[in-house]
Amino acid sequence: MRFVFFVHSLISDWNHGNAHFIRGIVTELKARGHQVSIYEPALSWSLSNLINDYGSHVLDTFSHYYPGIRSIQYRIEELDLDAVLEGANVVIVHEWNAHELVYRIGQHRKVHSGYRLFFHDTHHRSVSDPESMKKYDLTHYDGVLAFGEVIRQIYLANSWTKNAWTWHEAADVRIFRPLSCSEYDGEVIWIGNWGDEERSKELKEFLFDPVEQLGLRGRIYGVRYPSDALKMLKSCGLEYAGWTPNYLVPQIFSRYRFTVHIPRNPYVQMLPGIPTIRVFEALASGIPLICSPWNDCEHLFEKDKDFLVAQNSRQMKEYMNLILNDHSFASQLVFSGLKTVLDRHTCAHRVDQLLKICEESGIKNCTAGCLSTELSGTGRNR
Repeated sequence: MRFVFFVHSLISDWNHGNAHFIRGIVTELKARGHQVSIYEPALSWSLSNLINDYGSHVLDTFSHYYPGIRSIQYRIEELDLDAVLEGANVVIVHEWNAHELVYRIGQHRKVHSGYRLFFHDTHHRSVSDPESMKKYDLTHYDGVLAFGEVIRQIYLANSWTKNAWTWHEAADVRIFRPLSCSEYDGEVIWIGNWGDEERSKELKEFLFDPVEQLGLRGRIYGVRYPSDALKMLKSCGLEYAGWTPNYLVPQIFSRYRFTVHIPRNPYVQMLPGIPTIRVFEALASGIPLICSPWNDCEHLFEKDKDFLVAQNSRQMKEYMNLILNDHSFASQLVFSGLKTVLDRHTCAHRVDQLLKICEESGIKNCTAGCLSTELSGTGRNR
């Protein structure tokens, strides 16, 4: 089949987590023999910031880690949808695209019945900025791919769409896998962006304070850290290392004893059940993981077996000490988390699910050759 993706950016992951997942999905589709075209706007916000901060040379290694996948940059005023979508079977438009583009593709689908068109939502804007989201005209879309059941329900309850499926993110295990390292650079590693004050209090409670009180060595990777946050990092002994390409994260993980996951407030308070891709990637990389509180109400993982959840700063310190001092326990945590990802949460599993969704939407025989996996959350009547 021929898939066409419209994304914010494939080549830049500067403050743009969706790039991680799309790279894995596209790689898996192509490995199965499907044709895939990926379109991204010329000099998108993420790409522009990346180049401004680090220079265009940082993109040079992309093709080494993702051979055979590339994006086509376009200017919306010059985009010829008849040419771009000719022969397409499945078109997926990410929610971080311009309202105009989403509308134009919907109008194209209105008069072309040869493909299925899906809107892909991997953000919290359905609750944090609903006014913007309801302006997307999805009238002629065949449905929404939502990266959490709660978001799927929001689309249906608000009548933004008639059909919606839960399509969680997952780990690209071609990139994210356990790597060996002869010597550790420190105890704790955290990879994440500052988050527009959406988790600044939680970062202090669950990361900065415990690290300082325990005297641990650690490093932070991410972008958009204000000056006061950088001062806070320095005062607690954490080194700030800036942006890193996501495909280098497994190598970084291998040099530290554990990592933490601290979700942004909208996911904790209003969107339970959505772990974001960082959890999948950490577990796939074989590093012990401790989380600040979030509700795994969709039962994607096994709490206290795949990772630990600390309820407060005191418990976070206890769990950090436990992992550092009980190597058997840490190893079992790694084994369980990795097994759960490999059994249920790889990009191959999500491609299986996507092909089943396509078949439900009227594309015949598209699941031939699929891996056999246990799927959940498909269909609008779940």
